Amino acid sequence: MRFNYYSLLFLVQFLIANHAAVAQVNAGLFRFPDVSSTQIVFSYANDLWLVPKQGGNALKISSPVGMEVFPKFSPDGQKIAFSANYDGNADVYLQSIMGGVPTRLTQHGKSDRMVDWHPNGQDILFASNRESEKDRFNQLFTISIQGGFPTKLPFSYGEFGSYSSDGQQMAMVIKSEIFRTWKRYRGGDVADIYLFNLKDSSSQNISTSIDASEELPMWHENNIYFLSDNGPEKRMNLWRYDLKLKSRTQLTMFKDDDIHFPSHGPEDIVFEASGKLYLYSLKSNQLSEVKVNIISDKIRLKPSLENVDKLIEFAAISPDGNRTLIEARGEIFSLPAENGSVINLTQSSGSAQRFPKWSPDGKTIAYWSDQSGEYELWTMNATDPSSKKKMTNYGPGYRYQLFWSPDSKKLAFIDQTMQIKIFDITTGASINVDKGLRMTHGSLMGFNPSWSPDSRWLTYNRDLENYHNAVFVFDVNQQKLHQITSGYYECSSPVFDSEGKYIYLFTNQLFQPSYSDIDNTFIYTNSTQIAAISLLKKTPSLLSPKNDTVVIKSEPETIAKAKETKNKKAKEKKDSTAQKIIPVEIDFDLIESRMVVLPIPNGNFGNIASCTGKIIYLKVPNTGSPNSAKMSIAYYDIEKREEKNILDDANGYILSADGKKLLAFKGEAMAIIKPEENQKWEKPLRTAEMSMMVDPAQEWKQILTDVWRLERDFFYDGQMHGVNWNLIKERYLKMLEVATTREDVNFIIGEMIAELNASHTYRGGGPEERAAQKNVGYLGINWESEGPFYKIKHIIKPGSWDAAIKSPLAAPGLVIKEGDYILAVNGIPLSTQLEPTASFQGLGNKTVELTYNTSPSWTNAKKIMVQTIDNEARLRHLAWIESKRKRVEEASNGTVGYIYVPSTGTDGQSELIRQFSAQWDKKALIIDERFNNGGQIPDRFVEILNREPLAFFATRDGQPWPWPPYAHFGPKVMLINGWSGSGGDAFPDYFRKKHLGPLIGTRTWGGLIGISGVPSLIDGGSITAPSFRMYNSDGTWFKEGHGVDPDIEVMEDLTALSRGIDNQLERAILETKELIKKKEFVRPQRPPAEVR
Repeated sequence: MRFNYYSLLFLVQFLIANHAAVAQVNAGLFRFPDVSSTQIVFSYANDLWLVPKQGGNALKISSPVGMEVFPKFSPDGQKIAFSANYDGNADVYLQSIMGGVPTRLTQHGKSDRMVDWHPNGQDILFASNRESEKDRFNQLFTISIQGGFPTKLPFSYGEFGSYSSDGQQMAMVIKSEIFRTWKRYRGGDVADIYLFNLKDSSSQNISTSIDASEELPMWHENNIYFLSDNGPEKRMNLWRYDLKLKSRTQLTMFKDDDIHFPSHGPEDIVFEASGKLYLYSLKSNQLSEVKVNIISDKIRLKPSLENVDKLIEFAAISPDGNRTLIEARGEIFSLPAENGSVINLTQSSGSAQRFPKWSPDGKTIAYWSDQSGEYELWTMNATDPSSKKKMTNYGPGYRYQLFWSPDSKKLAFIDQTMQIKIFDITTGASINVDKGLRMTHGSLMGFNPSWSPDSRWLTYNRDLENYHNAVFVFDVNQQKLHQITSGYYECSSPVFDSEGKYIYLFTNQLFQPSYSDIDNTFIYTNSTQIAAISLLKKTPSLLSPKNDTVVIKSEPETIAKAKETKNKKAKEKKDSTAQKIIPVEIDFDLIESRMVVLPIPNGNFGNIASCTGKIIYLKVPNTGSPNSAKMSIAYYDIEKREEKNILDDANGYILSADGKKLLAFKGEAMAIIKPEENQKWEKPLRTAEMSMMVDPAQEWKQILTDVWRLERDFFYDGQMHGVNWNLIKERYLKMLEVATTREDVNFIIGEMIAELNASHTYRGGGPEERAAQKNVGYLGINWESEGPFYKIKHIIKPGSWDAAIKSPLAAPGLVIKEGDYILAVNGIPLSTQLEPTASFQGLGNKTVELTYNTSPSWTNAKKIMVQTIDNEARLRHLAWIESKRKRVEEASNGTVGYIYVPSTGTDGQSELIRQFSAQWDKKALIIDERFNNGGQIPDRFVEILNREPLAFFATRDGQPWPWPPYAHFGPKVMLINGWSGSGGDAFPDYFRKKHLGPLIGTRTWGGLIGISGVPSLIDGGSITAPSFRMYNSDGTWFKEGHGVDPDIEVMEDLTALSRGIDNQLERAILETKELIKKKEFVRPQRPPAEVR
């Protein structure tokens, strides 16, 4: 007897309907939906579900580890193709609607995102950057549902597409901001819809007149349906473009929510908005909500005991060094140095505790907690965790590390506004000490003031108007501030010595220029030295001359009595000191002149501290050291005036209050050692025993609230771009109630911060559900299938001078060539029923045996050994650059150079120098910064391109040379496009401001509200809070959300690109030729010789 699937589904729904009232959960966030003639498929809780089109009880059809996204019904509604990361990479899978084992269709190491079905029902359209020459864009491929070799469509770029009913045309977008967390975006990366004819490669951009995104096109009959925020609501709504009338109509009117990922079926369009499912009828043009009942155990919301040793954020040592406080996943743990129990002191999954510190008398633990809704100061008795007490009512704001005074009565700290404060535990009073000028999150985290032994003075460094740091001392008794270094040199990290006689500090006074190997530029590295300042004029310098004296021998009895007297006096002094702290006096008159630089090798340092007779510091490898160089902890022996090593391979430490123990850090491990010479890493703290009960729902609420606060406190504009931030919090906390996975939480966070309408609002991380990553081996080739065999279509080759990376098949001594057939890998035959990379799973950077032949036959096949690579993106990128350079060289007869700048980070700097040094002698230069992904502010880039001739030098026989010698004085042009952003916006902006030449191409991304770090989320997740924005020297803002407009607009031409013609580059070549005619730089002739 054969069961009908739909009858079975109806029966299942009928049977569970009676229990729906008790089993149904509050559900929402039905993501990435698609619709057939009868059903809707969607992703919920990282799994795929089916529900009747009219709504009702949903049935889960997948549950493996990993996420399933972008499910799409086949045209007959019997199959579902989707993307999932089951095997560590995002690949395309195929599954019957009746369930069963998913069939993996793609096996490449790059992400493959399901896009759509071909109308023939036999091929699947997906997007991937597997062959992209830059990781900023994807391309579109098709693959048979039987598997095999994917076919790349004739587009250089492609993100989403939808076929016409006959499969001959496609509505597509080549750029997309759909995954960005930036609402109401209007920059150069807005999505335009192109119509591309797959028969004759003709194309048309139907969005050129629209200053808004037009995303996710869906071709149905004579209409293109799509998402756009071009309406008055400025929300992503559903629109229709009539192909005959060439007119647009807005179909939905959501005002407070955006539509996400609509998908069309035979009769309807389904989408998600505000976590709910909606169905738009293509016949009646009516919109209705689809009520979905989820029968689920919500297992991911079950509280569970979790180990937290990988989520350590902060640690502090007890005053005697016997225990350590550790902040991990928002909790405070107490760990023994060696023996004893690991204790969770806070046990509060729904709140965050940060920066715990033990008081010097050992009685109190102070920390920040958001338990009350804002980060306030709390304390607890060190022996009674139940004694927690809130000490402050500061309200909004983020506060950093706490620093106890030696008398355990006061706490110093700094907040995100750079305000330095002191809180008195005994009175509850706060003192505003000082305020920084330009401190970012990193420098606020590193703020490390030091108390004098008598708790009267607080010393610290902060920045000045000249960008140097100076050392300050605050008198708590008189509430008076003193600047003790002038700021002529950089001075930082001051710390009182243990006796209150000196302040030790870092000072940058040594300038040793290191000259470049390429040009005449230089940098000043390893300039930091350790110095000491005498607090009183009468206190001798640590480097005062010594005077050796002759010891006069005494009789034994006399020696014994003298020793006894000395010990007695020492004990009396110790007892006296314990009862009475000696007041610290400071003579501020000419105090900086009493600074002496100690005889410690200059270099890079961190974390200076003091204990009796020693100055302790972290030695950081000098700039220019090999990557294998490690940090170490050392000390300066004051008496012997020499440096001694405490511990090698350590990346930090904290000194205990009594000065007798160090908490040392080595990666994620910690150990308590003595501040003595030649310590060993023998007894690491038992951090693996730190565990806590995590309640996901409570934790997620804390995380979302924390994100909301961090944006409120760190965003560069206190007015939040005019957004009602309180209303936003309530809206997204409501949406959080239906979250079932950490991925849902990240989605909601993204939606919330996107409301700010700013660039660089990112989120990610946390305990997301992912399968184990698996690498893939590559040969650096383009494959081609021929019958049952795979052959080498093309060996990817960068410039002949690019020795850093080459195709494994281009290695010297190999005779394999393009057109040869690769038959087997490690003896296992390749099958064209699978992608060729299916045979290279787990073989990245491995030596493999290839069986190959010059013909599609096993007869007379040969074998070679090659070393694969695990990523061929760099190889493809360099080959792309070389192809552009060759085209420019060919078209200009060698007179024009081509330089591609991929970013404004270190790799962009490297590429600029690499290519500029080889081509600066060309008559003109094309600077291509298309797809530039930014990084840093590129003033250095423009400086290199903007060098002007100052002089020329003549010799007797050789050619004259210019000064600067490493400079290009001829005309230049720059190529830009919508994929270029951040530093990729600033680069053309500065290029234009320096009048270096015309900008050619399309408008850039438009994002120069930058980021400088914010605190991490308690579960390891992260966000950004843009904290600064660029404005121009005329007092106007850079056009955020608009970008840099070209001087000569040249849109991407899909037809030309499909034929291998880069129309933007061709225009740049044409412009440089014209500029050479008009503005070619001609070197001055050498003057006649003088008679002198």
